[in-house]
Amino acid sequence: MTNTQITLVQIDNYGPWTVSPEPRREMDLQTLQSRLFADLAQFIGSRDGYVFFTRFDNMVAVTNGIDRTDHHTLQESIRNRYPVTVSLGVDVDSQPSEALENATERLQRAGSAQDSDRKEVFSGSFREPTAGDDLQIAHFDVNDATEKYTDRLNEFDSFIHIEHGYAELMRYMREAHGALSFFVGGDNIIAVCPELSVDEYQDAIDHVADAVDVQLKVGVGTGESPHKAGFAAKHALEDCRYEGTTVEFATEHAAAGD
Repeated sequence: MTNTQITLVQIDNYGPWTVSPEPRREMDLQTLQSRLFADLAQFIGSRDGYVFFTRFDNMVAVTNGIDRTDHHTLQESIRNRYPVTVSLGVDVDSQPSEALENATERLQRAGSAQDSDRKEVFSGSFREPTAGDDLQIAHFDVNDATEKYTDRLNEFDSFIHIEHGYAELMRYMREAHGALSFFVGGDNIIAVCPELSVDEYQDAIDHVADAVDVQLKVGVGTGESPHKAGFAAKHALEDCRYEGTTVEFATEHAAAGD
């Protein structure tokens, strides 16, 4: 059985801050957001977690193995280095979307994201590791993206094609399976999933091909941490490329890199 720990990272009072005492320069805001995401990625990644930027003022992290103390340290680090603070909601569920729903409700109960009195909320339920209680990570890739899009179309039209595939996959995996899928650059999408079968992944690939004419392949890995599961998924995706297949699961003992 899979069990996913999700952390919602939400910048406190960010909307009002961006226009106080007057509207701030857009590139200054983009710089702050990108640096904050990079620091979160380094902090969470160094503890074998994953973080995804979503809307930047809200970021979603997969934090299996990252405990309450680490979360407090993260808040302190952001407070000491940035003009903004972050609130954290944490929850655990076999369905990633349910864990995110519960983590979100924890923050919403504490007040609005634009409430100046709500600052550095921390509300969490943490996963207790048990034998065989792993994550499932799927790494999707667009087939022949360079040949079909990058080398033939201008960058914006290439981006539109990739985004159509991402949006349709994201929607389908959320509605059909309670999975959370995130665009991670290039033509790559990482999905945090409940325990799904080869046929269920193939159905997702077929749906995207039929809906938006974007062809995908996927490697799937499991592991006790996002890094281990995700690294196994990367190896499985390489098996797809080598074998010419659309769905591959990593071997049980696929090694994670350092």
